[in-house]
Amino acid sequence: MDSVSSSFISTFPLRHSLLRRRSSSHLLLRINSAVIEERSPAINPSENNGRRRQTTLPQSKPNNLHSRTNQNTVSSPAKHRPEMNFVTALFTTCEDVINTFIDPPSRPSVDPKHVLSDNFAPVLDELPPTECEIIHGSLPPSLDGAYIRNGPNPQFLPRGPYHLFDGDGMLHAIRIRSGKATLCSRYVKTYKYNVENKTGAPVMLNVFSGFNGVPASVARGALTALRVIAGQYNPINGIGLANTSLAFFCNRLFALGESDLPYAVRLTSDGDIETIGRHDFDGKLAMSMTAHPKIDPETGEMFGFRYGPVPPFLTFFRFDSAGRKQRDVPVFSMTSPSFLHDFAITKRYAIFSEIQLGMRMNPMDLVFEGGSPVGTDNGKTPRLGVIPRYAGDESEMKWFEVPGFNIIHAINAWDEDDGNSIVLIAPNIMSIEHTMERMDLVHALVEKVKINLVTGIVTRHPISARNLDFAVINPAFIGKKSRYVYAAIGDPMPKISGVVKLDVTRGDRDDCTVARRMYGPGCYGGEPFFVARDPGNPEAEEDDGYVVTYVHDEAVGESKFLVMDAKSPELEIVAAVRLPRRVPYGFHGLFVKESDLKLEV
Repeated sequence: MDSVSSSFISTFPLRHSLLRRRSSSHLLLRINSAVIEERSPAINPSENNGRRRQTTLPQSKPNNLHSRTNQNTVSSPAKHRPEMNFVTALFTTCEDVINTFIDPPSRPSVDPKHVLSDNFAPVLDELPPTECEIIHGSLPPSLDGAYIRNGPNPQFLPRGPYHLFDGDGMLHAIRIRSGKATLCSRYVKTYKYNVENKTGAPVMLNVFSGFNGVPASVARGALTALRVIAGQYNPINGIGLANTSLAFFCNRLFALGESDLPYAVRLTSDGDIETIGRHDFDGKLAMSMTAHPKIDPETGEMFGFRYGPVPPFLTFFRFDSAGRKQRDVPVFSMTSPSFLHDFAITKRYAIFSEIQLGMRMNPMDLVFEGGSPVGTDNGKTPRLGVIPRYAGDESEMKWFEVPGFNIIHAINAWDEDDGNSIVLIAPNIMSIEHTMERMDLVHALVEKVKINLVTGIVTRHPISARNLDFAVINPAFIGKKSRYVYAAIGDPMPKISGVVKLDVTRGDRDDCTVARRMYGPGCYGGEPFFVARDPGNPEAEEDDGYVVTYVHDEAVGESKFLVMDAKSPELEIVAAVRLPRRVPYGFHGLFVKESDLKLEV
């Protein structure tokens, strides 16, 4: 497995070559003032001087572990990069000047040596389909298919400010068939990725870290304009990263990022991943789409939205079960550009949140205070907007003030009282001001909110006091009343130390935790995902299935794929698969059945 360590040795990269070989077993990469070390497969844990930390995860089989891992691992050689032409070298030099003298990465949230430490560091190359070893239990037959997880993995190591959200999308897919598994890691070949890969250097601006105050914004804006004029890239073709999540809709698999159109991808029969390209649904989808569309499992429809910095700040739309996009519903009653990452649907409504996190519209604040253009407005009262999901316009949109309720993700929602009330389950970010800058200070409290659409009365109560996010349900229950939630435990965020199962039907003052699995000291995972044992059985219990995720042991640099029994009180591990190399921490994932993969367009 790959192992990552960081040490700080300089304050500015002195040459454009970001990669140099140290020995046959090591690669050193300079990330601004950090060195990241990619090692060959991890040493045998039994040879680690007896000091390997105890964990609650299944341990690897000791026999011939070292030699077997070496045989199955694809090494991380230095990538061949095209020679820079004069224009690219000139622009890169200008960018280095900006990164050094105008806008160095002065805050931890945009400092690469901090953001890309530990297992947040990128892997250095793609991994073709590679056989994995099952080290505990066996893979259940109902897991025949593929678990795919998206996440940021910068193609070029950052030379200046870099935010966790800025990396190029990479898909890590474990393909399971007849009890055997292969892992494949591939970049989503976005327009941005292809342009920069051909150029041999970063070209497009980092959206989340490139606007730190007016001087930096002006300098980088001017450089961006010159790049476009020089023909390095055309922003009309998209600037998105496709690094956030995935969706399977109308027999197509999509990699998603909310700053661009979806990218269609496919899994080949041998487990490889191919990018087909940007998908605009026959020219009907313009600009961008949320990375969290909602698919009604009963009707086959998909609901989505886009948001932006100019009116209408929110536009709602849907797709019928054949994949035909219906007309846009612009929502002008959202009066400011709110950070709108996710939403929820019921059988009758779509629910949107207008939170205290949004664009900083006062340029003087940026001049005197600097920092990101995304910030908090403490004087704003958060609202929930409810609109009929088949609305033709926003005339039936209703807004309800919910003080202190700031959500980034939604878990589920449903109708009650003959459609006169709705219930929303979502993590409430208790310290919203830290969302972009200090995620380690964020505490997300899962709440149940009920809105009486007739009287306007809003009631709410917490479901658990733990710091929980990246929560999922049985996908068959999207938009209708559900009982169980599987949520990641922040320790603190963005690191995830375990998973809990919540029963949201418990009393208002009860902690709803009914099961928990901690990964152990030094072990961190990602978003859990629920896979039903028998998805075609309408009589199956809601929690009859498995919870799956990737977990990384930072002590030995080893990553695993875990399968947990969703019904057991300890979320018992029924299978553990050692992966042939490290899988960095990421964002959202999806499981696609083998029968659906065969139908891919």
